Amino acid sequence: MLELLKMEHIQKSFFGVTVLDDVSLTIGQGEIHALLGENGAGKSTLMNILSGVYSKDSGRVIFEEKELPDGSIAAAEQAGIAFVHQELNIFNDLRVYENLFLGKEYTGFLGKLEKQKMIQETEELLDEMGVNIDATELAGHLDTGKKQLLEIAKALHSKAKLIILDEPTTALNNDEIQHLFELVRNLREKGTTFIFISHKMPEIFALADHYTVLRNARYIASGLISETTPEEVTSYMVGESFSTQDVYEKRKLGDVILKVDHISGNGFRDVSFQVRKGEILGLTGLQGAGCSDVMQAIFGQKKIESGSIAAWGQEYKTGSIHQAMKHYVGMVAANRKENSVIPDMNLVENMYISRHTIDGKNPVIQKKQELGRFLDYKEKLNMKAGDPKNLIISLSGGNQQKVILARWLSTEAELLLLDNPTQGIDVGAKEEIYRLILKLAKQGKTIIINTLEIPEIKKIADRCIVFYHGKVMADLEHSKISEEKVMLYATAAIEEQIKGEKEHG
Repeated sequence: MLELLKMEHIQKSFFGVTVLDDVSLTIGQGEIHALLGENGAGKSTLMNILSGVYSKDSGRVIFEEKELPDGSIAAAEQAGIAFVHQELNIFNDLRVYENLFLGKEYTGFLGKLEKQKMIQETEELLDEMGVNIDATELAGHLDTGKKQLLEIAKALHSKAKLIILDEPTTALNNDEIQHLFELVRNLREKGTTFIFISHKMPEIFALADHYTVLRNARYIASGLISETTPEEVTSYMVGESFSTQDVYEKRKLGDVILKVDHISGNGFRDVSFQVRKGEILGLTGLQGAGCSDVMQAIFGQKKIESGSIAAWGQEYKTGSIHQAMKHYVGMVAANRKENSVIPDMNLVENMYISRHTIDGKNPVIQKKQELGRFLDYKEKLNMKAGDPKNLIISLSGGNQQKVILARWLSTEAELLLLDNPTQGIDVGAKEEIYRLILKLAKQGKTIIINTLEIPEIKKIADRCIVFYHGKVMADLEHSKISEEKVMLYATAAIEEQIKGEKEHG
């Protein structure tokens, strides 16, 4: 097989932090190459360097035996490299053909757009791809699967020889995934090369020819998919389980206080589990696996289509945050800046807003009383904060998170839902949050934490529920939690293992 791409000894740092450390990658013409690694391994950075979005600190990128200039999107596109990002770059207010020809429109006399010519060429390309999309349809009317195919059509229209697909199946159903894979295989037969970024082992082993694994910013392994196993690839991805000082402490747990019974809804299906008083339950899976959706359903932010949720033996109405709060449920939402922090309010105001939302009997805000309550939680949670009248954005990320946690503790919430609570905070602040969670559990609070970081779960959780495509794959006791085991379930590699055992049994 002819060599199409060679990336040699790529080095890249951001603000003194090394994100790629002497990484090399070789891709043959007409192959589907899986680029693998956990979140933060360096995959996206490497692809952004290849596509000219980032400049590298050192190393070389050679495409079709020519070295590409550094940090030039135009040069990468001209060479024939296209990047189909996970967040699709489609203009919903433009028609399909307009998206395809954006910036490359055909014009005639006096600059008049040659619409019919562009429509005809779009139809020919879509027919060649075997894609049933109307060239004149508004792109915003297309479902996610067809938008994904439109992105690939844009890449082919730009004469791309190498197409990078970043987690292309995240928002697709099974039929759409199969259609996408069929298209990719057909294009490979015609000579198009693909780099396929995914965590999902069944997809990788169904589609890819070769693989390369990155871990902690470094190259780890590469080879033929046919000569490896899901278990071996998973072990390359996670390496030895790592953790700083283990903070987990086993505790005596109380009675069941939350029962989730066969719930299904947008992003999850047939999910059941129970949680006991004082328990810390970890939810994990790949991005978009359904953990956050289930949390939002428990908190009333999302309606469920079937099943039921009961707290303290009482079933409560889903789709109502107010109902959940009345059942002593509080939630620290993911993406603190967008969903929790109110930047124009000071520290005290950010803390008391939730309690006064449900305190209908006493709607008047007693500032002196609220200040006293804030100072009490400041001490309890070890907040590093100055004047309580300062805006919350004056604090570090970790201390902002403590204010949001105090917001829910002040509502007397007994069940705390923490959705990715250590996102965007430094290592020292993370350790403080872990110890705070354990302290709250010792005091009898029940905590469900959703995180993509498996060492984080190992540090604090009594149990871990692993999701894949909205479905519970495993419920692991603390002693059974390891990065490798969780990744086997989170990528459905365990299903491939069982399938292989049956075939060879």
